[in-house]
Amino acid sequence: MKYYKIHLLLAGAVISTAACNSAAAPKQPETTIKDQSFTFARVVQQPLAGSIRLPGALAAFQKVSIYPRVNGFVKNITVDRGSRVKKGEVLLVLEAPEVAQQYYAAQSKYLQAAAMYAGSKDNYERTVATSETPGTISAHDLELAKARMLGDSALMNSEEANLKAQEVMRSYLTVTAPFDGVITERNIHPGALVGPDTKTDDTPMLMLEQEDKLRLIVQVPEMYSGQLLKQSAVRFGVNALPGEEFKGNISRKAGTLNDKFRSEAVEIDVQNGKQLLKPGMYAEITLPLNGSATAMVVPSSAVVMSTEKKYVIVVKDHHTKWVDIQEGNHHNDSTEVFGDLQVNDRVVVNATDEIKENILIN
Repeated sequence: MKYYKIHLLLAGAVISTAACNSAAAPKQPETTIKDQSFTFARVVQQPLAGSIRLPGALAAFQKVSIYPRVNGFVKNITVDRGSRVKKGEVLLVLEAPEVAQQYYAAQSKYLQAAAMYAGSKDNYERTVATSETPGTISAHDLELAKARMLGDSALMNSEEANLKAQEVMRSYLTVTAPFDGVITERNIHPGALVGPDTKTDDTPMLMLEQEDKLRLIVQVPEMYSGQLLKQSAVRFGVNALPGEEFKGNISRKAGTLNDKFRSEAVEIDVQNGKQLLKPGMYAEITLPLNGSATAMVVPSSAVVMSTEKKYVIVVKDHHTKWVDIQEGNHHNDSTEVFGDLQVNDRVVVNATDEIKENILIN
């Protein structure tokens, strides 16, 4: 950005009054602003790419609380806190004799219904074969045989569905891992009575978390959320590992702003094969920003911050003017600003609040 200098000379005015009745009025003191040298820059319009540092937190990529689906006693538990498990691996076994008895009862009813259907089907097929000889079987008897077969078929299907339901209930007695991960919490021991009807609080039997892949979650302020692109590479570090730098890519954006904090949740997938990082760690993240195509760019020193507002000092028609702005990205000595500015407007580079409005510039 090119700067250039001009000199500003403000001469004080001498105020005097004409003599009246040969008596002169007292001479007013002369007010003079000394010569000042200002540097000016032109406003340009361009996106200002940069970066922003924000805090975030690591979380397990998948996390599940394991609760009992049926009432029963803990017969055997094969894992403890810190155990690494594979998908489908048995975690614990419950014992519930009534569940097993219900399964066997359902199985017996299904076998009985299947036998009845087989008999009625055979009877119907024989009746159909006999009816081919005229006068041997009435049409009414043929319809009765068919109706009995269809009724037995429906009963068999119903008992089969009940058997499958009881089979599923029995499978709940064996709890397996839904994905590869680490047991991070265990709250039961063999002999404990567990189940939906016995749970007195929200404490799970086990907690399973996936730690070889993590989610890095960061809340991005509203003014920067539109400048992030998926798959953008990010860098971050954690306090627990000083000097270490980790990398990841932006994988997901919430697409909506948090009503309370006016920020958008952004997630970065982090590969953690070496298990150096742990869920719950706080991280300091450097996010790349693409800048806004409608932003005006001025030197950072041209922005004046008072207790009431932010503004730049623009020279228009040879006079100074304060223009309120909002800041955007910062990069080196340049700043994105948004306000009533035009391309090629002249702004004071080393601006201060001592430079008032409407000062004449020669």
